[in-house]
Amino acid sequence: MLVRIRARVPPGMRVVVGFILVCFGILGFLPILGFWMIPLGIAVMMLDIGPAWRRFKNRR
Repeated sequence: MLVRIRARVPPGMRVVVGFILVCFGILGFLPILGFWMIPLGIAVMMLDIGPAWRRFKNRR
């Protein structure tokens, strides 16, 4: 699933998509949404945030 997201969603939009998934995951008590969206949203956001954080740490 994450491979498809990495291939199809532009880099800047992955953070937005991940944030939306986390926000809807908080509403997991509703019938259509679920708490499974929270870890998926964090994983999608980390596709962009992880490499940027490593580059930032290596500059010091």
